[in-house]
Amino acid sequence: MADVKLAIVYYSSTGTIHSMAQRLAEAAEKAGAEVRLRQVAELAPAEAIASNAAWSQHFDRTKNEPKAAADDVVWADAVLFGTPTRYGNVASQLKQFLDTLGPQWSQGQLANKAYAGFTASMTQHGGQESTLLALYNTIYHFGGVVVAPGYTDPLKFADGNPYGVSHVTGGSNDAPLGDAQHAALDHLARRIVSIGGKLR
Repeated sequence: MADVKLAIVYYSSTGTIHSMAQRLAEAAEKAGAEVRLRQVAELAPAEAIASNAAWSQHFDRTKNEPKAAADDVVWADAVLFGTPTRYGNVASQLKQFLDTLGPQWSQGQLANKAYAGFTASMTQHGGQESTLLALYNTIYHFGGVVVAPGYTDPLKFADGNPYGVSHVTGGSNDAPLGDAQHAALDHLARRIVSIGGKLR
């Protein structure tokens, strides 16, 4: 049986979502998936990026990484979308990518796949749940199957997010991922690969 095809499509400004996406890719490959790790294009003006050292450094480090295309979502059996919170909503960079998928949506090419999301915010109640719920509005329109982790493993009581996986970066916006986040990301990867394979 062919490997489950998983697309991880994300936007990251300062690197947290990027790190989460990399961990998901590693875990999914260990679970037997063929993975495409794809960053969406940056839309912010150069002066905005330059105003934040961490943003500027991350942009320079990742500017040559593969960029997401509609084909990556069409190709996949399962898709993980990653976005930082923006006022409790999806970052405009990822939303713009989603908004370009109208032709594929209208042809039914985005339906019947497994989807889930991951996010991060600076503060503990900084809109993580509402960001993931807002993201899933798009998935409903796709006709996709939302594969939230729920509390399907005891480790979810440690990271505490049944909607996806999230991380609090703290006031300095640089708190590293910890054991609870790594475990939750690994679980989400294994779960979406498993359900994606069953849907296929």
